[in-house]
Amino acid sequence: MSEEWFDVVDEHDRPLGRALRAEVHRLGLRHRSVHMLVFNAAGSVFLQKRSLAKDNCPGLWDVSAAGHVGAGEDYDAAAPRELAEELGCVPAVAPELLFALEAAEHTGWEFVRVYRVEAEGPFELDPVEIAEGRWFPPAEVDAWLAGRAAETTATLRIIWSRVRAAAAGLPGADGR
Repeated sequence: MSEEWFDVVDEHDRPLGRALRAEVHRLGLRHRSVHMLVFNAAGSVFLQKRSLAKDNCPGLWDVSAAGHVGAGEDYDAAAPRELAEELGCVPAVAPELLFALEAAEHTGWEFVRVYRVEAEGPFELDPVEIAEGRWFPPAEVDAWLAGRAAETTATLRIIWSRVRAAAAGLPGADGR
């Protein structure tokens, strides 16, 4: 992981140069990531529990799959790559962009693109990345985040609140 190269971007998500992952994180430089929520036909969402070996948020529950956008890569290419790497999932239809999050301290200075994916599994979880994964009905995720949010990543909480607001048709839920 330490040899990954990222595009370093400005406050408008325009590339400034490239740097190694460790340097980007150590210096708090703006960079890019993708986060996917995988839903099945029954409407449940697949969530992953991050491996204890992860350097960020080990052992916490998170979105279905997520990862950095590599140097020279775009968001739409990174999303299916991360799905394949983490879940062994190659969806029949390209991931659907739901919304974007601006780079800020609470996103780890990442510009984030959030995608929705339709897939049924079964998945082949990467044990370096993921300790376990399970399907959850949306109402169960709502209750979990209301009562035991500390078991989840801040990113999952932010993304899930936006997804649920959009489902309810609340203004601003689409990020505009």
